Amino acid sequence: MIRVTIHVLLLCNDYTAMDTALLMRNRLISNTGLLTNIISYGDPKFTSALWTDLYKLLGTKLSFSTTYHPKTDGLAEKMIQTLEEMISRLCAYGLEIKYSDGFTHDWCTLITVLKLVYKTSIHASTGKNPAMWEKGLKAKLPLLLDKVRHHANQSMNDAFEYAKQKLDKSHKAPEFKVGELILVSTLSVNNIKGQKKLKDSFAGPFIIKALHGKNAVQVQLSGELERKHPTFHLSLVKH
Repeated sequence: MIRVTIHVLLLCNDYTAMDTALLMRNRLISNTGLLTNIISYGDPKFTSALWTDLYKLLGTKLSFSTTYHPKTDGLAEKMIQTLEEMISRLCAYGLEIKYSDGFTHDWCTLITVLKLVYKTSIHASTGKNPAMWEKGLKAKLPLLLDKVRHHANQSMNDAFEYAKQKLDKSHKAPEFKVGELILVSTLSVNNIKGQKKLKDSFAGPFIIKALHGKNAVQVQLSGELERKHPTFHLSLVKH
């Protein structure tokens, strides 16, 4: 996905599915249009009720052709974790901005600034910021928020660096050599005889014929897998 952006909505702990649906309709749908998918990071029952209530508020029935996924995907999960880390580090800085009339900004009122920082920051994968992909325009930023942007930028950079270090520690790619015997995950292989739930998680062993960069291997398949594509990502094989 080339264009990735975020929308941040603040909710209370006691919000119902209908309360959340109202907020989404008024603050999200009015800007983006209807959703084709909802990927839930939380309770699937709540998400299902939210999906239904949202369409009630829009005056239409839920279409059976519309997909509902009661689970998270990697991209959404990483973005949520990054936002959580940004908020945590913003709070750690103890950032408060007080005005002459007594109004004080805290993390809750500055959450939208974190969103602004994310959407106006250059992403390494695209060379542009999400705001540019979304609107085609360069976002203008208020000079009075320089202090806030500095802390928010620092929070985001710290969050990304923390996530990178954590990922590097827990996801060290195993080393494979040509001629070794390895097992291949059956998750990516269809049409294997027997009940899907009862089939083995891995098949093999098979001999490695070639290495494709640092992320994939080519194996000599046999038996039921003989006609399958012989190249697999490292996440789908093991010693």
